[in-house]
Amino acid sequence: MDPVTLTTDRLRMRAVGPADADAVYAAAQDPESQRWISSFPSPYLREHAEAFIGVVARGWADDSEYHFGLFLPDGALAGMLGVMRRGPGAAEVGFWATREHRGRGYMTEAALAAARWAFTDVSVDRLEWRAEVGNLPSRAVAERVGFTMEGTLRAAVAHRGVRRDSWVGSLLPSDLGLTPTAPYLAAPDPAATT
Repeated sequence: MDPVTLTTDRLRMRAVGPADADAVYAAAQDPESQRWISSFPSPYLREHAEAFIGVVARGWADDSEYHFGLFLPDGALAGMLGVMRRGPGAAEVGFWATREHRGRGYMTEAALAAARWAFTDVSVDRLEWRAEVGNLPSRAVAERVGFTMEGTLRAAVAHRGVRRDSWVGSLLPSDLGLTPTAPYLAAPDPAATT
């Protein structure tokens, strides 16, 4: 798939390219991001930013993952968001905000736009969010978007050689008032049968 650009009221969401390597590198120096994002090398070198930009290009090209840089009208990078395919009709969303742009609602805005796009343009019927237990800002974004928290996955994240627990939540097209591409048969409520 060719990369797409999404726009929200305050953001331009597009694939990052070689010209964005310095911005990605600078943003990834934040200790808070390195604490919670298991895929961030530490120390994070400029070559890691360049390699990530290659991952972005390959993901779009082979239709397996779609990463968006979140850019403000002045061109500043406010964060990154990725939608990664996990199987037929299923994908996972991951995101991080730059230190100077946290707490302004940009990530919620971007995650909603990406979810709508995944449901309507990529035939996703289940979008998962996962974060290491304790990453309260990420969980707050997921909850504001409308993800249903489903539980804790034990030892689900490998972060610098240590297995850690992960929260998991899901968002379905119907949660956003959209129609799924495949029918959904929910499990019966055990309380309703007693």
